[in-house]
Amino acid sequence: MKAAPTEMSVRPDPSPTLPPMTACSPSSGLPRREFIRLTAMAAASSLACSLRAASPGAGGNVPLGMDAYSLRAYKWPASRLIAYAAEQRLDAVLFNGLKAFERLDDAYLTGLRQAAASAGIRLYVGIGSVTPGSTTFLKDYGSVDDLLTLGVRVATALGSSVVNCRIGNLADRSTPGGIEARMAELIHALRSVRTRAQDAGLKFAVENHAADLRTEEMLQVIQAAGADTTGVMLDPGNALWAMEDPMRQLEQLGRYVACTSIRDYMVWPTPEGAMFQWTAVGEGLMDVPAYVATMARLCPDVPLLLETISNSPRPIPYLQPDYWKVYPAVRAADIVEFLALCRRGHAIPTVQAPAGADPEAFEQEYQRGELERSLAYLRAHGPAGRKS
Repeated sequence: MKAAPTEMSVRPDPSPTLPPMTACSPSSGLPRREFIRLTAMAAASSLACSLRAASPGAGGNVPLGMDAYSLRAYKWPASRLIAYAAEQRLDAVLFNGLKAFERLDDAYLTGLRQAAASAGIRLYVGIGSVTPGSTTFLKDYGSVDDLLTLGVRVATALGSSVVNCRIGNLADRSTPGGIEARMAELIHALRSVRTRAQDAGLKFAVENHAADLRTEEMLQVIQAAGADTTGVMLDPGNALWAMEDPMRQLEQLGRYVACTSIRDYMVWPTPEGAMFQWTAVGEGLMDVPAYVATMARLCPDVPLLLETISNSPRPIPYLQPDYWKVYPAVRAADIVEFLALCRRGHAIPTVQAPAGADPEAFEQEYQRGELERSLAYLRAHGPAGRKS
């Protein structure tokens, strides 16, 4: 299913409430009619999206880039990461946080923008959690409003078309009021800066991060905050964590995608439910050509930004009754496609540093290898990337 562009009216109410999670919803968020409307509207726009992808202005392949977090062990500053991206002939770089920037003044940020532009690289930026009730919200940059305002300024200086943001992680589904309360905080925050986003000509791209939001909940956020200034920062690896099929997630959210953070994945059954591990692209369950083709159809000019995070298995204990306390509205039918992935997958081992090896150097080379194998696979099998 796909979704077409729509202008959504926004009420001036500064303290939004969410539509109730009803038993008649197709998954867990919207009433059935509204869910179908949001996820099926793209049928009318599929042809237009395909034409845009084929037009000269679209530049051919889906753009290819990297999330700077892929090389986190190097602790490189933004300038070095941009230089590396240029060496790899990438189209874009995402800084999904502000720690890679040595300073946040406009002169420094504009210099990074110019360095990237000289190499034909687009920059994207994120600011983390913007919900004060999240277990992950940090006050390093002040209040939520301070952080959002800073995000707009940094994005403007860098030339980023988005400010990525999020709720937090799976633990936020257990906070007081549950995920609905955190969604209300997020919607309120995004509404409060709508005018600033419009004036700057950018969007806030909400990330589905560490199983905090499922697709039906993301659609609720977009509807309530306004699709003209709110998009999706799509992470298929985190969709799997929330017991979703990443391909289905892309089909449902693709029309709203403004930024990405992509990696492959493996999942397999365990006595408690399932275990998953992210992998280099081409080494997991993702149908890479189909995924890239779907991006080219639904969001052709949004770069496929690689965020490789491998060697880290994580449980999804869905056979444990307590696990469902944070997913009270999710039905068995809603995870059928996820269960099918579990049956297709198999356990994969973690990789340990050789005896006597420098752990830091090992991790650096491991991360670089995962990223560069993924880039090579996407160029060969996507195909992705606009530079020869």
